[in-house]
Amino acid sequence: MPIHDRPQTSLVQRLLSLADAPDAAARLAAEDPESVVAATIGEVSGRAGLYPGPGSPMIVQFEVDVPGSARIPYLLTVGPDGQQARPGRVDDPWVCLRYDLPALIRDVFGPSDPRAGADREVVMKDEPGPAEYKPDDPWMVRRDEATRAAYQVLQACGPYRGDLTALAVRFGSDKWGGHWYTPHYERHLGRYRDQRMTVLEIGIGGYHDPGAGGTSLRMWKHYFHRSMVYGLDVYDKSLLDEPRITTIRGDQADSAFLTDLAARYGPFDIVVDDGSHVSSHVITAFNALFPHVGPGGMYVIEDLHTSYWPEWGGNGVDLADPATSVGFLKTLVDGLHHRDRLHEGPYEPSYTDRSVTGIHLYHNLAFIEKGRNTEQANATWRPRHDPMRDLPAPYRSMGK
Repeated sequence: MPIHDRPQTSLVQRLLSLADAPDAAARLAAEDPESVVAATIGEVSGRAGLYPGPGSPMIVQFEVDVPGSARIPYLLTVGPDGQQARPGRVDDPWVCLRYDLPALIRDVFGPSDPRAGADREVVMKDEPGPAEYKPDDPWMVRRDEATRAAYQVLQACGPYRGDLTALAVRFGSDKWGGHWYTPHYERHLGRYRDQRMTVLEIGIGGYHDPGAGGTSLRMWKHYFHRSMVYGLDVYDKSLLDEPRITTIRGDQADSAFLTDLAARYGPFDIVVDDGSHVSSHVITAFNALFPHVGPGGMYVIEDLHTSYWPEWGGNGVDLADPATSVGFLKTLVDGLHHRDRLHEGPYEPSYTDRSVTGIHLYHNLAFIEKGRNTEQANATWRPRHDPMRDLPAPYRSMGK
């Protein structure tokens, strides 16, 4: 079922879907324009904090023209104390930004486009005449602040193009600093940035404090600017919900719960397991959720060091123990090569044999690619047994 046809689809999800759709105009016309403008300005407000702005609060007048309807005005206040958006109008604003609604939707919710901004108008308050010009005049100081405010808001009308590490640092995610994961994430997930996707992260952080955590969810939200981001945790984290971020309470060790979660919110394009790190939980979550990762998607497992710690269900002695996270990953490596292995009798490939197409390992971090693992075996005519096996004993020893 297309995402815009699902009963639980939010307005923001529909806007993400129609932003670059061929029938965008018809679908946009079916939406309430006031709600659409509110959701879109809210997204702009949420992005504005990613960019430098004025040193004191500054109001930017936002005017959105709705085809066949009236102009909808909004006031976006930016500055060092955060951003705030509300309907309204001020007389003689320092900065006025005008957009047609379809162009605004395309720029904010669509993929990166070199034509972005072509349909908008920016008006700044006129400078004083030459006789009145004084560099340290309060009017000119305020004008400089308005210029910074205009920059901040205009940047927020498009996708964030900085690197993932900068977002991790800004929001306090331990994916940089506590660990050094972000360069690996960018290497493998950077190609997805402009896609409409569904991202699930297991483990929100902050433990029992309902208002703590969510740093990585915010990082993913801005990096994947066209995606819906879901966070799963054993604690209630609903206070962290915001547009394009939804938290879910549940246990990653509960396979039935995970299957229901996937049916409700999936399929997923990216799943990140940063949850309990207990080996049995990691394996349960993978087995339950990997079937609900779409083709071309990625399943990521973090903090694999616990695979060697007995108190976390690990095993530091038998390094091939399949009940540990790393031992389980080693079985996926064997499954990746199931067509080349020797089997005693008929062999029926497992689901992961058939659908894991790549495994990338780094220190404490694994990326598992989803696809169709049907690549033919290497030279099927070649004997799979030891080529020295049929030689007389003296020759076998010479060949070793």
